[in-house]
Amino acid sequence: MGVNVSGRSFLTLLDYTPQEINYLLEMSAEFKRMKRNGVEHKFLPNKQIVLLFEKTSTRTRCSFEVAARDLGMGVTFLDPGSSQMGKKESLADTAKVLGRLYDGIEYRGYKQSVVEDLAKYSGVPVWNGLTDDFHPTQMLADILTIREEFGDIRGRKLTFFGDARNNVANSLMVVCAKLGMKFCACAPKELFPKAELVEKCRAVAAETGGEVVLTESVDEGAKDCDVVYTDIWVSMGEPAELWDERIKLLLRYQVNKELMSKAKDTAIFLHCLPSFHDRETVLGEEIYQKYGLEAMEVTDDVFLGKQGRQFDEAENRMHTIKAVLYATLK
Repeated sequence: MGVNVSGRSFLTLLDYTPQEINYLLEMSAEFKRMKRNGVEHKFLPNKQIVLLFEKTSTRTRCSFEVAARDLGMGVTFLDPGSSQMGKKESLADTAKVLGRLYDGIEYRGYKQSVVEDLAKYSGVPVWNGLTDDFHPTQMLADILTIREEFGDIRGRKLTFFGDARNNVANSLMVVCAKLGMKFCACAPKELFPKAELVEKCRAVAAETGGEVVLTESVDEGAKDCDVVYTDIWVSMGEPAELWDERIKLLLRYQVNKELMSKAKDTAIFLHCLPSFHDRETVLGEEIYQKYGLEAMEVTDDVFLGKQGRQFDEAENRMHTIKAVLYATLK
C-alpha cells in the first residue's frame, strides 16, 4: 500500500514513520526538479492557507508563501499584531474560525501546545513552522541537503555542536533516529537534550539502525562526522542576558577550521540560519564590542568555505515545505 498523509497535520516528526518521511523527501526532490526546469505545478488551485506567526522569520515565511503560490494556492499572513488569538479570542475559537475559512494553517511561535491545539480544534491540517520544542520543516530541508550530498544517508553521522536542548537539536535527534542515522549532541552537560526525548529517540533508533550519542568532547563529536551542524547560542525569545553564560559554556564548541579538521575530509557544514559568523549584524557588532569575538557559533572561514551547504539548505526549505503542503492537502 502506498503512503498517504492527506488530511494529516505536521506537528513533529515523532508522528511520522520513516516511510512517510522518505515519501515527503522524494516528493521534495521532484518538486525541486520541476522548479529548476520551469515546469508549472499548480496542483492545488483554489486552496487557501493562513500563516500565523508569533515569531518573525525570513526563510519560513518566504518558503511557505512561494511554495503555496507555486502550487496555485492563496496565502494570508498574520503577524502577532494581526490576530486576536489568546488576547481577545481564545485559541480554540480562533482555530475554529480559521478552520472554516482556510484549508490549512501554519503556525510559528512558542509553545508546542499551541500548534497541537490548533490542530485539535481547527479541523484542517496544521503545519509547525517552529515552536520552542520542534522545527520539523527545517529537518526535511536538512535531510534533503544531506541526501543530495551523499545519496544513501543511513549510517551517516551528524553532530550538533552547541545548545543541544533547542528545537533544532531536538528535531535533528528525532529525524536521524527515524532514518537510521547516527546523531551526536556535542555540548556541555547543562545543555544536553531532555532525557525523556533522548530515550524516545533511542527507542526509535534501535528499530532503524540509528544511534543517539551525547558527549561533552569535541574530539568525540567530530570524529568520523559526515555532517557538522550548529545553531545560534541564544534562541529567539530567550533573554539577551543569557549571552554571557552561553558564550562561557559554548565557545569551545564553536565550529571553526580546527573543529572541521577533526571531521571527515568529505564532511559538510549545515546551519539553519540566521548565523552570527561575522560582525555584519547589529548583534554581531555588539558581541564583538563586549566580548571581542569576531564570530560566535561558526567562524566566517567555515561559513563561507567549500564545506558550507547552508544556502542549499535554505533553498530546500521551499521545496520540502511544498511537499508537505501538497501531501497533506491533495
